[in-house]
Amino acid sequence: MLPLLTSSRLMLYLEWMLLGITAFTTIVATLIDISPRFPIVAIVCIVTLALMGFKLPKNQLFHQILYILVEFALVWLPFLNSDSVPTFQLLGAVIVIRSCQMFKLPGHLIVTGGVFLYFMCTALIWQQNLFVGICGRVVRQIQLPNQIQYNTRNVLILKLSTSVYFGLILVFLLLLINALLAERQSREKLSIALTQMRQYALQIEDQATLEERNRIAREIHDALGHTLTAQSIQLDSGLLLLHSPRSEEAGSFFKTAKALCTQALQEVRQSVTTLRSDALSGQPLEISIATLIKNFQTATNIIPSSTVSLSQAVPHEVSSAVYRIVQEALTNITRHSAATEVTIQLVNREQTLYILIKDNGKGFNPEENSTGFGIQGMRERTMVLDGQFNLVSQLGTGCLITVQIPLPRLL
Repeated sequence: MLPLLTSSRLMLYLEWMLLGITAFTTIVATLIDISPRFPIVAIVCIVTLALMGFKLPKNQLFHQILYILVEFALVWLPFLNSDSVPTFQLLGAVIVIRSCQMFKLPGHLIVTGGVFLYFMCTALIWQQNLFVGICGRVVRQIQLPNQIQYNTRNVLILKLSTSVYFGLILVFLLLLINALLAERQSREKLSIALTQMRQYALQIEDQATLEERNRIAREIHDALGHTLTAQSIQLDSGLLLLHSPRSEEAGSFFKTAKALCTQALQEVRQSVTTLRSDALSGQPLEISIATLIKNFQTATNIIPSSTVSLSQAVPHEVSSAVYRIVQEALTNITRHSAATEVTIQLVNREQTLYILIKDNGKGFNPEENSTGFGIQGMRERTMVLDGQFNLVSQLGTGCLITVQIPLPRLL
């Protein structure tokens, strides 16, 4: 597989091709006796132009203008030395290519216009005698009929048509180079944008990590901390009664403390389970949701009304997000809602996965829930999958969560 050429290399190779064609035709013109002598000065100027292409001034305007003037001088010098360069207009095209890389659009147009005027002046005025001599030798060598022999009118028409032709070539070349430069600028902007996106992604990742740490700290403080505090109080009460006339009552405090310890251990295990990297543990989504519902029923003694009906396979990234959403919703119901009835529905219709979780608990005001990292996490998981998340709750009316996630079409 051939490597792709960048715009800079492509323009450099184009310059070399134009310079090579000019040098080759100049030497050929000498070999077929169109030029009276070998054009040493022209070859030296062409080689110098080729070497100048390796380093273009792009910072200081004075150096850029001086660079262009030197190029014009190198193109003009062979004619001052009476060297014949049949394709010297290609050297003007090289100047246009390099000017597009050094200047902005107004500079492109000025240099292109200067090259065209230079060609017109050289073809119509400065090269009159040289052009007539070359045409005369060519006509004599190929022995054209008398009716199409050289005359002033034919030469003038030839020069004007050549000038128009060269002008159209310059316009095409200008459009081509500007398109290449625009493509290169687009690549550079895209590279900068990708770098910024990587930086933003790292910042978002750091922010998400910080929020997750804050959420874990809040859960430990609210759940495990509360349980351990209550356990400590029960143990203190039991110790005070252990060596008093009411020592028989100490047993009830120790039993309560033991129950609180068991509850704290369950909460720790639940937090660890929540932080697992693979939420599904390689199981299908239906089985994982069924396990969640069973654990919820064991922890709350609430038998939820559940419907899980999936008629197509769900991608792993969608399954993980759905599992976390349902897990977080059931965790919030367990800890905060004091509900007695819970409804869970998970179905798919027409390439859309629908989730509904409803309880009849005490509810809350979503606008005042400033520490709801769990709810925010559910919303963010849904948005990543281009889904829709909706939560409706009021004090005393329970909570309703609905989620819609688009599914990819089966091939």
